[in-house]
Amino acid sequence: MQVDVDTKPASPFRTRAEKAQEREQKRDAVLTAAVRMFNARGFHATSLDDVAASLGISKPTIYHYLGNKEQVLIECVTRGLEPLRIAAEQAQSEGGRGIDRLRRFLIAYARTNMDDFGRCMVRTGDELLSPASAAEIRARKSEIDKTLRALIADGIADGTIAPVDVKMSAFAIAGALNWPARWHDPSGPSGPQDIAVALVDTLIGGLAPRPPV
Repeated sequence: MQVDVDTKPASPFRTRAEKAQEREQKRDAVLTAAVRMFNARGFHATSLDDVAASLGISKPTIYHYLGNKEQVLIECVTRGLEPLRIAAEQAQSEGGRGIDRLRRFLIAYARTNMDDFGRCMVRTGDELLSPASAAEIRARKSEIDKTLRALIADGIADGTIAPVDVKMSAFAIAGALNWPARWHDPSGPSGPQDIAVALVDTLIGGLAPRPPV
């Protein structure tokens, strides 16, 4: 019996999809190296030459994949904000008690602030960016703050959160959950999830209604 054999030689050239995947992997490698240096040394003390040297590439290669140093920083901050945006959308769309929805959102918020890109997002001040870029990042952060305030207000409305000042409570919570971006040690005994849950439960306890004295 004759068996048909595919005699078509394998192409030594990458497909379009393979090229796109390789480009994304290289871009991710540059961003990861950059964000870790920004977090460890500070933005101003880190040069693209440093980032390139750590990867064994040239600075023009970074320009090719990401652009100049500010563009690299903006991409790092954007990646830090994206999980918060997703968590905010989920919290707004799901059902259940207001305090429970707030808790789930805050745990995601705190956990994100302890990864590489979340740390960079928290530590990046507006003064490091051009006016246009600073305005864009402020607008994105403002959307997260609006979600936080809305969830607190929802909890007040359904009685699962005490009638607190929404704005001040949101500021206090955000401030508390931003701090781990500065003090959490990734090599320490407690992981981001455990720290996030402990912090959030402490904060949530302060929002819960109390019986009248």
